[in-house]
Amino acid sequence: MSQSEVQLHPVLAALSAVGAALSDVAEVDPMYMDAGEKAAALLGLSTIVDRVEELRMRVLASAEDVAAQQGARDAAAWLAHHGRRDPGECRRQLRLAGALAEREATAAALREGGVSLAQAEVVVRALEALPAEIGAGVRTAAETRLLEEAARFGPRALRVLGRRIVDVVAPEVSEGLERRLLEQEEARAARRTSLTTRRNGDGTTDIHIRVADLVCDRFLTYLDAFTAPRRGGTGSPDDRRPHERRLGEAFGSFLEAIDPTRLPLHGGDATTLLVTVDLDVLRGSRGAALVGDTPISAGQARRLACTASIIPVVLDGASQVLDLGRQRRLFSRTQRKALSIRQPTCGADICDIPAAWCEAHHAGDPWSRGGRTDLVDGVLLCSFHHHRAHDHRYRTDRLPDGGVRFHRRT
Repeated sequence: MSQSEVQLHPVLAALSAVGAALSDVAEVDPMYMDAGEKAAALLGLSTIVDRVEELRMRVLASAEDVAAQQGARDAAAWLAHHGRRDPGECRRQLRLAGALAEREATAAALREGGVSLAQAEVVVRALEALPAEIGAGVRTAAETRLLEEAARFGPRALRVLGRRIVDVVAPEVSEGLERRLLEQEEARAARRTSLTTRRNGDGTTDIHIRVADLVCDRFLTYLDAFTAPRRGGTGSPDDRRPHERRLGEAFGSFLEAIDPTRLPLHGGDATTLLVTVDLDVLRGSRGAALVGDTPISAGQARRLACTASIIPVVLDGASQVLDLGRQRRLFSRTQRKALSIRQPTCGADICDIPAAWCEAHHAGDPWSRGGRTDLVDGVLLCSFHHHRAHDHRYRTDRLPDGGVRFHRRT
């Protein structure tokens, strides 16, 4: 075998060299470096990290074949699953990778250590925010100026400059642009609106919400109704709680004050809370119930029943029929609820789409070939993976937990 046949791809060779260099200093204690050496190391390591990130962005932007090979939605979904990373962060990185592929000057500055990854993201987002009528010449001038200013300003200040960059590089075309920019900013805020949650494993969940400023102001006004001192109050010690805690508790009170009967339908059913609880627990004061896979006390379950629309899934008690055999082609609402208890997300092993957004699929024999519309044969799949399940180019394997895994046929 010739040397060319065994030679590593340059990217993999660089990866191996970086890994080896890090192994060489794995046991080195930085405590014995002097202040000048530490300063040089901190700045140098930060630059190296950003340069490595640029290389990772280049690989990520070209990795759609990796996703297609295993039936993943995209490269971000594949990386989140196999790299055990946050799916939302991976999606953001994939968008940035695509943007950098179209902005060679910014990508080159990042590759050479001239800007940080955070600064590069600010530059590409500022350029994306420019109105469509802004010509290529002004866009190039704006990119060049922002990269120059990155030598003086951090990401936050650079973002402020980015919002007014046309005034700086082309004041002759900025007249009348502000109104259009504001309109586009409002539309962009609507597109970027999002809500994500992350379980901390200690009984709490972090909620991250991105909304337009106007929506935030309205939301805080609602919370003020629960945090403002009551008229005639006695000055309870709770009034000395930190403002952040009072807002958090006000959010919970706000949700419990909503009338669930006035909420819209979703996921094929009315807005309900499914609580799995043993009959003896429901009757007594001991034991625990489950909301999805989250344990709650029996007392909490009974309290929620007074403030929200709840369907108790009582074990060892009377229940509706879940196995309907061939009498029905479609899964019933009751079966969908049972499936959502068993699998709170899409049944594909690399997907985290919530069950409420999924479709019920016959994972065994399809109904048209004699399959039964029974709970044991059902699996919830998001629209993307439901299409995969019916794509002859993919083989579907059933997993022990009831989920499915897709393999591209070769």
